[in-house]
Amino acid sequence: MDLSDYLRFLVRRWRIIAALGLLGTAVGVFVTHTTTPQYQATSTLFVSLQDWDDTVKLNQGNSFAQARVRSYAEVVTSPYVTEPVAELLRLDMTPSQLARKITTEVPLETVLLKITVTDTEPARAARISNAVAHRFAEVIAKIERPEGARLSPVRLSITEHATRPRTPTSPNLVLNLALGIVVGLGLGTGLAVARESLDTSVRSRSDLARCLADTGGPAVLGSVVLDQSASRHSVAADEDAFGRRAEDFRRLRTNLRFVDIDAPPKVIAVTSAVPAEGKTSISINLASSLAEFGSSVCLVDADLRRPSVASALGLVQDAGLTTVMIGQAKAGEVMQSAGAFSVLASGMLPPNPAEMLGSEQFRAVVRSLADRFDHVVIDTAPVLPVADTPAMASAVDGYLLAARYAKSSRGQVTDAVRALQDVGATVLGSVLNMVPAKRDSEQYGYGYRPKPSGRRERLRLMLRPRLRRRGRPATIGVFPAPSAPTAKDTTPVAAQEGGDHH
Repeated sequence: MDLSDYLRFLVRRWRIIAALGLLGTAVGVFVTHTTTPQYQATSTLFVSLQDWDDTVKLNQGNSFAQARVRSYAEVVTSPYVTEPVAELLRLDMTPSQLARKITTEVPLETVLLKITVTDTEPARAARISNAVAHRFAEVIAKIERPEGARLSPVRLSITEHATRPRTPTSPNLVLNLALGIVVGLGLGTGLAVARESLDTSVRSRSDLARCLADTGGPAVLGSVVLDQSASRHSVAADEDAFGRRAEDFRRLRTNLRFVDIDAPPKVIAVTSAVPAEGKTSISINLASSLAEFGSSVCLVDADLRRPSVASALGLVQDAGLTTVMIGQAKAGEVMQSAGAFSVLASGMLPPNPAEMLGSEQFRAVVRSLADRFDHVVIDTAPVLPVADTPAMASAVDGYLLAARYAKSSRGQVTDAVRALQDVGATVLGSVLNMVPAKRDSEQYGYGYRPKPSGRRERLRLMLRPRLRRRGRPATIGVFPAPSAPTAKDTTPVAAQEGGDHH
């Protein structure tokens, strides 16, 4: 992964990072308000040698004091100092507990010793610091006094007495907030990286293209934007003829024209690796977009386990494909109309779907439909859970594989393509479905909507895809080209074709 990939996934996982950053901030505020305030009071002592009036001796004494003062710092917290102080001030703590409140500091290349006491009460902190300083000076004088001598050559003078602190040294709100934010953002970034490394779902057309390339498979033919109202409006063009979702299916239709120019696919099976990836929606809208182009189209529901075409279009499911296959009716007798295209529903569900779809009878039904219609779109079962879809490979010209954004995994897509390749099937391409509009790299922020031209013109635009040529349609081996607009045709060509805008 390069820098742009890292930035991309950080943007994609911004919610986790922001949530943990806010959590860290909240923890910082909580710690600040629940921590008992601590106050610090500091007294300063000066270490010197007595009766050294000679300059040379004075320099030697200064060096001696600098070397000695660092050892003195260790004595400050000894019981010789803390025990008498605790008794003198009548502190409710042991000498060891008092020692933990005391810290010392020796500034570099000085003979100064700073004694700092931290306590929850500011006045007590100052009293303890001063008491420790006085007691410490006495202890050092006693330690350094030679045996039999009256005075100690070392003298500790208090140059700065501790005063009562006005503000607490902790908790520090700014510091706690900064630490909380930094730690939260760090944890959020780490969690985002971990989730990204473990996330194998397809989240872009480039992800899908890499999966297909690993199998030597086909290209990505398009992506379809997510529409929350798709369940209420199965045909995108019926809801908004010039909407983004309708344009995506027109682009998919256009890209299918160039899959194989010498042998263009006529019978197209739409499938997916696993359920709930939107293959039925793609089947319906692909049939609609092909019909919108002027072709006669038949949509066949060949998912004999969980058929959903009829329910999505509000049609009857009980009579259809299986009814024709067992000879109870002819295809024309159970064919239903979805407006712009015809629909052959699944019919009654059989106990052996894979065997029926792999039978010669199914191939005969598909051939008869291919002779009657310009295009046959077949909605199939998912590839990986059942063997139904590969079984019909000999009856179709190729498969269009649907993958769902952020749900289909790379492994599932790869396994589905290989399962179809194992039976010699042709995979025409793949389409990434349910892509959020803001994440679709093909969104250019440009839309085309023709200017309203009166009620009569709008009705003409709506009814145009439903017109049919009289008599039996001729078999067309390629996608038909649109007729040139006449002088009276005020509908822009971009609107008729679906507008592959740039």
